[in-house]
Amino acid sequence: MGHKSSLNQSVIQEAPLCSCQKPDTPKEAQSLLYIMFGLMSFLTLFGNLLVIITIIHFKQLHTPTNYLILSLAVADLLVGGLVMPPSMLRSVETCWYLGTTFCKIHSSLDVTMCTASILNLCIISLDRYYAVCHPLLYHSKMTTKTTLLMIIGCWTLSVFVGFGMIFLELGILGAEDFYYNNIACERSCILFLSKTAGVVFTLLCFYMPAVVMMSLYLKILHIAQRQARAIQSSQNRPSQQKTEIKATKTLAIVIGVFLLFWTPYFFCAFIDPCLGYIIPSIVFDFFVWVGYSNSTCNPIVYAFFYSWFRKSFRVILLGKIFQPNSSRMKLF
Repeated sequence: MGHKSSLNQSVIQEAPLCSCQKPDTPKEAQSLLYIMFGLMSFLTLFGNLLVIITIIHFKQLHTPTNYLILSLAVADLLVGGLVMPPSMLRSVETCWYLGTTFCKIHSSLDVTMCTASILNLCIISLDRYYAVCHPLLYHSKMTTKTTLLMIIGCWTLSVFVGFGMIFLELGILGAEDFYYNNIACERSCILFLSKTAGVVFTLLCFYMPAVVMMSLYLKILHIAQRQARAIQSSQNRPSQQKTEIKATKTLAIVIGVFLLFWTPYFFCAFIDPCLGYIIPSIVFDFFVWVGYSNSTCNPIVYAFFYSWFRKSFRVILLGKIFQPNSSRMKLF
């Protein structure tokens, strides 16, 4: 998401916000930043593309849980391909050269992908809740059709939030005059939030979903511990239960990483309008890239904790997916 510029009345009078002042950053440092951000974008694209191909190609992975992982990987892929490159140009050059219309599109995509990610993670939490806490109801509640409908609803809501906030100007609600007099600029592309929008956006699109996810996972943890004690006298735990618990632990790490990486940004976005926009733009810029890096990390988490993801990655990279009946290969 675009960073937020600091606002100070004296600064506005001396140097209009529409002026674009190039930083005194050495060329070597700028080149290093381009390489670092470019590598992050490439790894995000490459890793999530592997995840998408894996789930689509191998029929054994066509399950409701993996469809949710697929939807999350699509959001992460779009972050790496559509959001990171323009953000890289803005962060390194500190000026926006791509025009006002594309700035709105970029900001809309940025908000859309972040919203889609957290809504997908909410559905994943619900999926894990039924898998662990109500295993007998799981296959009737979390059917493929139900999961696909939830994914469609997730993306529809995300697009409405992302593009509605920017193109319907919901983000500047209550501060229109201040925004157009002091913020709007041809050479700048930032996500400005009024006090009202800052509170509503962060609560509805981050804090409330985060509370839902953590509540579900605390319930899952409690039930899983109770199940572990109940079967302690048994020699063998059912293999299906082992699989579900391992999947739950892995996806809990994915959710934890998301919350860890995005909380600093949303905390600043929540308090900055209330403080009079005093948080420096470089702080927002740093936190937004920390958030972007979450999209880079997810495929690494899958590869580290799922042996069958590692196996599928090798099959894809070696070109074995082009062999006859490779889609029916047993991965676990």
